[in-house]
Amino acid sequence: MQSEFVFSGLPMRVLFGDGTIAQLGEEAARLGMRRPLVLSTPEQQTQAQEILTLLGDASSGGFFGATMHTPVAVTEQAMAVVAERRSDGLIAFGGGSTTGLSKAIALRTDLPQIAIPTTYAGSEMTPILGETRDGEKHTLRSEKVLPETTIYDVAYTIGLPPAMSATSGLNAMAHAIEALYARDRNPIISLMAETAIGSLVHALPAILARPDDRAARTEALYGAWLCGITLGAVEMGLHHKLCHTLGGSFDLPHAPTHSVVLPYALAYNTAAAPEAVAVLRRVFGQDDVAVALHEFGRRIGAPSSLSSLGLRESDLDRAADLATARPYPNPRVLDRTSIRALLDDAYHGRAPGTSAGTAG
Repeated sequence: MQSEFVFSGLPMRVLFGDGTIAQLGEEAARLGMRRPLVLSTPEQQTQAQEILTLLGDASSGGFFGATMHTPVAVTEQAMAVVAERRSDGLIAFGGGSTTGLSKAIALRTDLPQIAIPTTYAGSEMTPILGETRDGEKHTLRSEKVLPETTIYDVAYTIGLPPAMSATSGLNAMAHAIEALYARDRNPIISLMAETAIGSLVHALPAILARPDDRAARTEALYGAWLCGITLGAVEMGLHHKLCHTLGGSFDLPHAPTHSVVLPYALAYNTAAAPEAVAVLRRVFGQDDVAVALHEFGRRIGAPSSLSSLGLRESDLDRAADLATARPYPNPRVLDRTSIRALLDDAYHGRAPGTSAGTAG
């Protein structure tokens, strides 16, 4: 084990179970919310209206305009609603897009937040906010954006389509995999990461076969919760930088992009992260963990190439430039030529490690 490390616990409260939404009113009152604003995407407005019904008179209504990658323009629209309705709290119902909007508002207002995740994104467990401004995604860390309470209710994940469950689950898995080789990793987070990855590897195929399997849904949500904790506790590396670049600058869908990129980022870092690779070999039972992850994604129906997500081949050079423009921690030294080769493999959906630039 590591003989020296630092571990800092984040101030968060978690309610986990099946039917836990029944505790929402009590939890809002505990945080002093009398007029919380309920947030969602347009696609989840109907379910968000059910949350408003549950709150009764103890809300200031809803804002249903959350969108991917947390564009600042949408945050400004929501801020105007918060001011107009004198909202005194935020309830984020949905996935990473809605949680991101809630965090962006909290950063500017310091309002308390309750997150109710309906996907496996994990953002609700982190003090991290990524905002898109002028075509580029900017990331910051601040405990101001960490939700005070997260209510995990398995019931709200039952309706998540298998395809979205697969990509959302791989998105969560990316947090734990990068936590295993983070510069500031520690034994507690590594234990969580291994458990989380194992839970998702076990649960996602079961969900694909039986989308209403509550035991599998519970295991997946538990794994996603742990993945989110790992994301919030340590630094992320190449994989997250690439996904933020592809999402923020090229408007690729968030979770599917994570699903595609993860095996390639892992292949790039494999030789420089032996301890992480040892953990992943235990989980997958295969020596080449990047290929094992790539095959697992295919098995559960996740997309396997950037071209299938709408990226143009002519965008690869700019993506490589953006991803290497600023330094950030990563096990293997970053160089533009190798990152460009990685992106080319990911664009075409080749086996991870095919190009010399991603195998070193």
